[in-house]
Amino acid sequence: MSKSPKHPERHFADRIGWLRAAVLGANDGIVSTASLLVGVASSGAASGQVLLAGVAALVAGAMSMAAGEYVSVSSQADTEKADLARERQELAANPEFERLELARIYEARGLEPALARQVSEQLMAHDALGAHARDELGLTETHAARPLQAAGASAATFSMGAVFPLLLAWAVPRDALVLTVACGSLVSLALLGALAARAGGAGPWTAAGRVCFWGAAAMAATAAVGALFGTSVA
Repeated sequence: MSKSPKHPERHFADRIGWLRAAVLGANDGIVSTASLLVGVASSGAASGQVLLAGVAALVAGAMSMAAGEYVSVSSQADTEKADLARERQELAANPEFERLELARIYEARGLEPALARQVSEQLMAHDALGAHARDELGLTETHAARPLQAAGASAATFSMGAVFPLLLAWAVPRDALVLTVACGSLVSLALLGALAARAGGAGPWTAAGRVCFWGAAAMAATAAVGALFGTSVA
């Protein structure tokens, strides 16, 4: 018996669920925490006050990211379950119509009518609900909603991202805090964007430039607000 040839292609679609949540969490952790640190420091606050604001931002942000991801992805999961339940009822009530419906989908994709009917019959005989979930509803196991996975990834990566600017703010003198946190955070954002792009099979430069641009814009805005209101309050 001949051995099956090895499949040389690499695909990254199975990483979409956790990669999206992880990148969003880490990026938000760096940007929001660094921006808050820069804004509070620009207001003239003491080092202790700046660090306290940063720690509060880490805790609140991680919880917010986890809750937001869980609620959002849970809503998606509920919709998927409702669609599958409806499809299961339709298959039980009118299997012949569902078989024709599946055949029309394959015809629209380029199969000859006779072959489309044959394919729909064989697939429905093997796994009717799975065939309709995949080809009619667009639901697959690879892209299935996983609320706990998304929430955990977002909270953990937000915390890891937020720790970096906090450590910078803690390690440097007060006079160098704004510049060090801003520059260090931009470097970390560039690395994060490049690594995320590589993990997803995309080019790193565009992703790195994109996150750096928005990170710099966020820190510039909070620095301006901190300087303005810090001066006016003083």
